[in-house]
Amino acid sequence: MAQTLPMLPIQPAPFFASKNRAFWNLQLAGWGGAFLLRAVTAFTNGLPLNYLLLILVTMITGFSISLVLSVIYRQLIGRKPLFTWGITALVLAGAVVVHGSIDVWAQSIYSGDTRDAGFAQRFIGVSYIPLTLLGGWSALYYAINFFLTVEQQADRLERLEAQTTAAQLAMLRYQLNPHFLFNTLNSISTLVLLKQTEPANAMLTRLSSFLRHTLITEPGSQVTLEQEIETLQLYLDIERMRFEDRLRTHFEIDELALSAQLPSMLLQPLIENSIKYAVGTSEEGASISVSARVIGERLRLRVEDTGPGAGPGAGPDTGFGTELTTEAIRARAPAYTSSSTGVGLANTRNRLVQAYGDSHLFETRSPPGGGFTVLIEIPFVSAREIAQLDETVSAGSEMSAQPDAHAAPISAPEAASAREGAAFNPHPALGS
Repeated sequence: MAQTLPMLPIQPAPFFASKNRAFWNLQLAGWGGAFLLRAVTAFTNGLPLNYLLLILVTMITGFSISLVLSVIYRQLIGRKPLFTWGITALVLAGAVVVHGSIDVWAQSIYSGDTRDAGFAQRFIGVSYIPLTLLGGWSALYYAINFFLTVEQQADRLERLEAQTTAAQLAMLRYQLNPHFLFNTLNSISTLVLLKQTEPANAMLTRLSSFLRHTLITEPGSQVTLEQEIETLQLYLDIERMRFEDRLRTHFEIDELALSAQLPSMLLQPLIENSIKYAVGTSEEGASISVSARVIGERLRLRVEDTGPGAGPGAGPDTGFGTELTTEAIRARAPAYTSSSTGVGLANTRNRLVQAYGDSHLFETRSPPGGGFTVLIEIPFVSAREIAQLDETVSAGSEMSAQPDAHAAPISAPEAASAREGAAFNPHPALGS
């Protein structure tokens, strides 16, 4: 039984991926098409077959002159517009004169100098052909290179925007609340002074584990909700040694939500706010609950506490994609921000804007009876989907390394761009 060979996916390379090859393809196609058009016109008008030689000489002349023009135009691209268009007009006029003169000479040889018309009259009669061909060629040359320049600038702008977003995410990601570190280190120092070495060692070990988890994660990276909960547990273990029974936590996480992808350390600032303003301000402490559910194609996260709340006049932030500034946080949550810089909530909100744009929801709620709730909704993407995408990209990269006579290869940069969204591809001036 014959074995069926697997079909490789065909991904055609962009036409302008190789600028030199694209130039020669356009040259041959353009001048070849002009030759065929004039040949068909000659046959239609009943001209003899040897007239094709005259047409061929004309097309070879135009082809050769266009090569010289490409070298000159390449030097003019990027100059000031007045200089570029002025020199282009002069060069084009000279090229038309040269082309027309060669055409007149070729026609005089073909006709055997039997015509009574002089050189100037013959030149005027044939000059419209080189003017049309070389003028159209020049316009097309500048149009294509202008398109490639605009595309290059757009690619560079996208790359700069991506780098800016990554830098902003890195800045927000590494803004650890200094109060947490200071309080933890002070607690360790106090335990050491009291010669309680075991609790001090335990707190120091948990602090190092927490910092290891937070610092080894790349800024802007995505983790599963299960990994995020593990990091929160390390953080809460440290805080429990400080607040003991005053800190009560409850997690209600759906099994399906555990595989959801979200920005790393997204929930920790919210938990830290609750500890600072709910647990730390009350002798009885407070309860903090974290819940996660998958509703359709959305992941809903809720962080709430039983603290004093945000005070009167605080309403929910229900905007999709609207900026939640530090001033807005202070206006809506005076009880929470009386001694705060507003970094926790604002950073979380800004990270959501950077990661999801308008496709997220961020709300803060505080009922009159007390308590504070932060509600987050983001698109649900499971770790399994990310793994399948990685396998697809890896398979495409492996197949691109195997030659195939019947399918266009998939290059490694193209496979990488399938994950990154767009690959940076500079476009130099089109030319030979």
